[in-house]
Amino acid sequence: MPQLRLGLPKGSLQESTFQLFKRAGYNVSVRGRSYFPSIDDPELEVVLMRAQEIPRYVSEGVLDAGLSGLDWIMENQADVVEVADLAYSKQTSNPIRLVIAVAQDSEIKSVQDLQGKRIATELVGVTRRYLEENGVRATVEYSYGATEVKVPQLVDAIADLTETGSSLRANKLRVIATVLESTTRLHANKDSWKDGWKKEKLQNMAVLLQGALRADSKAGLKMNLPQDKLEQVLSVLPSMKHPTVAQLVNSDWMALEVVLDEKQARDLIPELKRSGAQDIIEYPLNKVIP
Repeated sequence: MPQLRLGLPKGSLQESTFQLFKRAGYNVSVRGRSYFPSIDDPELEVVLMRAQEIPRYVSEGVLDAGLSGLDWIMENQADVVEVADLAYSKQTSNPIRLVIAVAQDSEIKSVQDLQGKRIATELVGVTRRYLEENGVRATVEYSYGATEVKVPQLVDAIADLTETGSSLRANKLRVIATVLESTTRLHANKDSWKDGWKKEKLQNMAVLLQGALRADSKAGLKMNLPQDKLEQVLSVLPSMKHPTVAQLVNSDWMALEVVLDEKQARDLIPELKRSGAQDIIEYPLNKVIP
């Protein structure tokens, strides 16, 4: 049986990645500190490793494909095929940002003010290239952790990944530039992508994963209503396209079903009730495939 070797991120992204795969239809589980999870697809072999390393191993062909952030693909300068952009992170569905930050009371106001300064970061290569593009020469050093606390006693600035900005604010840091925005990418080795079976396997996986992500912010609504209330209900009801409407058997009542943004449902349901809808059911979605 052919197999595709897939690298999944261990650490902060691990739990949200496993949940995403579950919603997409794959059950992934790992025991203890094992680096080889089980998955209910015999055509997949999963390896857990740090997201920082996955693009390099994909580029070198050790892995057929993997999930890692665009930031780490760029840091490794990995020559890979992007299969899908998967907009999720450990806390939100928003992109993470690599930002340059300084102390709140620092005299550094712009990237140009970093000339000759010292900067700490995990993404040394990306940061150096960004500074070069802006004509700035500075010392960029690798940070082994606790990057935010190094300003201003140890370094003049940091280039750090942030999802919500809360850690930067807690450490009284001020952002002066955004180097890049990054989302998780499903990416493949170039030779693996040329293999017809592996390419189709990855494309199928991408459809399911992206469908699960789309469903995160969506909900389904079902309801019944008298036929003479249909136009009134439709006038307040948003949908992805057009609602499904069907007549109930031996009745002048209608059944209506619609998919909408989950956040809309809270305010919309009372309005639908006032407009004549009854038997309203809201239900979660696993996947939305356009």
